[in-house]
Amino acid sequence: MKIKLLFIATIFLSACTDFLDVRPEGTVPSVGLDYTKMENIFKPVSAAYASLRENAHDFAYIGAFEIVADNADKGSTPADNPEMRSIDEFTYTSGNGLINGLWVGYFNVVSAANNAIFQMPKFESVMKTEDYKAYTRQCAAEAKVLRAYAYFNLTRVFGRVPLIDSIMSSDQLSKIKQSSTSDLYKFIENDLAEAIPLLPSSYSKEWAGRITNFGAMALKAKVHMYHASLENSVANWDSVASLTDKIMGSGKYGLLPDFRSVFSIDNENSKESLFEIQSSTFGQSNGEDTFLEYAYVQGPRGNSPSNMQGWGFCTPSQSLLNFFAVRNEVERAKVTFLYRGSKTPEGDSIKMACANPVYNGKVYTPSPYNKWIYNGYGFDYNLRILRYSDVLLMFAEAKLNGTTKGFTSGFSALTAINTVRERVKLTPLSNVSKTDIWNERRAEFALEEDRFFDLIRTGQAQNTLSSLGYVQGKHNLYPIPASQLQLNINLTQNPVY
Repeated sequence: MKIKLLFIATIFLSACTDFLDVRPEGTVPSVGLDYTKMENIFKPVSAAYASLRENAHDFAYIGAFEIVADNADKGSTPADNPEMRSIDEFTYTSGNGLINGLWVGYFNVVSAANNAIFQMPKFESVMKTEDYKAYTRQCAAEAKVLRAYAYFNLTRVFGRVPLIDSIMSSDQLSKIKQSSTSDLYKFIENDLAEAIPLLPSSYSKEWAGRITNFGAMALKAKVHMYHASLENSVANWDSVASLTDKIMGSGKYGLLPDFRSVFSIDNENSKESLFEIQSSTFGQSNGEDTFLEYAYVQGPRGNSPSNMQGWGFCTPSQSLLNFFAVRNEVERAKVTFLYRGSKTPEGDSIKMACANPVYNGKVYTPSPYNKWIYNGYGFDYNLRILRYSDVLLMFAEAKLNGTTKGFTSGFSALTAINTVRERVKLTPLSNVSKTDIWNERRAEFALEEDRFFDLIRTGQAQNTLSSLGYVQGKHNLYPIPASQLQLNINLTQNPVY
């Protein structure tokens, strides 16, 4: 149930279009808000949530986070989208428009979050009750989590980027310098630390999709996991263990018994989900664009009827198919791979006329949901960002990295990974290594935009990706987009580009 969250986002975002499109990073919208009305408090935050559905999580995101790795190929047809092909082959340059789209998309999220944070004290100063004042602080905390999430992806993608934590003029933005990755991680972690105590542990169904304190904890754990790889810090692993242990011990989350149901529309915002990007057409055939095209661009290419097809990008690679076969994966394979010439349990046919032999089955959307006027495949599909299985596997990895924290939940590294395996009917392990955890992550999160940066943080990228064109010391980061270097002469390019 995501109707209220999406509806308010639509109303406010329509008034903020210029704001979200401003380059290079964003400025405050000239939108009049009545700060005396409690019902207006959430609108700026809703606009920040809505910004997640733009460039930050559509076509470019799939390319830079997933197609680039060994789990996926470009898909579609060989000639379709040369810029995506260059990402797949590691031949991209700073002029690549998709890479620039990611920069624009995530800084739009930063801009929208900064605006929400800027607006909240204005509401708080005129609210009459302490409950309403506290709600403004909660909304500011939500915006800080979204800002932290955007910066986490920005620093993973680009390394050093400008740190913008307030409303700035266009002139100020055009002169700001890049911050170090260390300072960026400190900023991200501080935003999350400040937000967690102010966020509720749950919301009513009509507000499903809003960030809870547990969702912020899961994000903070993932940030510390990546920070640990940069600084080889036990303190960061301690934080990963403590945060994930609290989530596991809360009793609020768990794995759904059937892996297929994890990705179904009926089970969006389930007990397994800690952070999802909401997408919906509200069952309509046209109207406001409150949907995300993440699933659509991965839909079967050339399928029929028309509402059961997409662009056909991000197809499972032979490497991934072989990996699943060697592991005797059955349950996850049935969900992850959508084969040409097959029929789904829901009765939809994937025709032999489709351009590619296999597609991403995790984004499959049954025909009755696809009512939008032009194809509309997957427009009601929520993008899963953080799942409970990620919490379990982060905890297990922290334990194997020397932490002595995290005993409340009663889990060990072994029981955590076996909980993930047992759900998909794999034989429990009798002991566990880091390689076991990394392989489990590959199987569990295949085609979910996790693999590439997992390879980088664990030091596996060179050995795994060099045959695909990856060069260590260059492709661990993407180039700063050429258009951004022109907008701000104080930006410096990443090495070797």
